[in-house]
Amino acid sequence: MTGVRFRPARSPADVEPIAALHADNWRRTYRGAYSDAFLDGELLADRRVAWSARLADPGPAATTIADHDGQLVGFVHVVFGTDPRWGSLLYNLHVVHDRRRTGIGRQLLRHAALAVDAGARGRGMFLWVLEQNTAAQRFYLACGATATGIEPVPPPGGDPSRLVGSPRCVRMVWPEVGPLIGA
Repeated sequence: MTGVRFRPARSPADVEPIAALHADNWRRTYRGAYSDAFLDGELLADRRVAWSARLADPGPAATTIADHDGQLVGFVHVVFGTDPRWGSLLYNLHVVHDRRRTGIGRQLLRHAALAVDAGARGRGMFLWVLEQNTAAQRFYLACGATATGIEPVPPPGGDPSRLVGSPRCVRMVWPEVGPLIGA
């Protein structure tokens, strides 16, 4: 992980690399849950719109970028206090495919926990991960999360035609972010 630096995402210049990584990871991981037409067609444009909005008006949220030699190698986005029981929503954590298993994901998770610790009322954090994404589930469990429930996947952009069948997602929870930041 030498040479990786972490910084807040704030600039409009951050939108394109974040959207591209987000789309690439969805294409690699969500095939079979999201329609091929969506993944191979409008996904990148959809992610550009979403990230343009998030970075233009972040609201009670934080986005951190992992950068290596000027290239995005990962990012994390957390929205503070979205659920009274579970806490802040870890909305996205993505690492460039060939940089996985290098510690970047753990560091991004730590940055999300630090942001929750500093910016949210509660200290709990949770996320939703597709049931078929067992690699991500193993990662989060290894990082101390607990699987606490399964729900239907909401269709991207509210459009049910973007789903294949009735995919489900698993809620992963950290009741307290302290262990993620070493506190």
